[in-house]
Amino acid sequence: AYGREVARVLSSELARAGVTVVSGLALGVDTVAHRAALDAGGRTIAVLGSGVDQIYPPQNRGLAQAITGQGALVSEYALGVRPDASNFPPRNRIISGLSRGVIIVEAGERSGALITAQFAVEQGRELFAVPGNILSPGSVGCNLLIQQGATPLLSVDDVLEQLNMSRVVDHCALRESVPADPAEAALLQHLSHEPTHIDDLVRKTGLNAGQVSSLLALMELKGMVHQSGALFYVRA
Repeated sequence: AYGREVARVLSSELARAGVTVVSGLALGVDTVAHRAALDAGGRTIAVLGSGVDQIYPPQNRGLAQAITGQGALVSEYALGVRPDASNFPPRNRIISGLSRGVIIVEAGERSGALITAQFAVEQGRELFAVPGNILSPGSVGCNLLIQQGATPLLSVDDVLEQLNMSRVVDHCALRESVPADPAEAALLQHLSHEPTHIDDLVRKTGLNAGQVSSLLALMELKGMVHQSGALFYVRA
């Protein structure tokens, strides 16, 4: 859950900043990253370990179709080539090669994401890793990458600053001055410089607690709101 939520927030915010999100269409973090970029109105590229007519996993056929409208499906394999375990490490090489920076959100000790991290180093790409719970097996890989020199990723600003993407952010500044998401606009309408409890926001907006919590986390990353004590928020 931690990795997927981080992927959603980062992908959404990067997409809103005009950055194209590249991932591998796999279940889990990849799916969340693609979907968040699309939902934010951004661009996303899915690199496949099969022909572009052999969508894998099949559950993501609808997502793949949506991606073609706001990005692209990319593969080095011919039409008709079915997914095979040996196809995915080369797929990860392309993901890294297409990107200016590679973000590892969550990785166990033997995660395939670490293969992508290795390609990033070999290709001279900036490598970012999201710190995780030192007791969680799913965070072992990320924490090890940080120990070995990867940039710890604590917010989307770490990516934009490291990659000198201020021009992209400036280009999107006007768009971000007024929330494109009606739900964000509704939350801002009920926030002021006086702390407001999240339960009050749920009641006033009609959104459920999960939606409000997720939106506030994203809005905090964008600098629109600040947390003021446990479950209280103020307008930035």
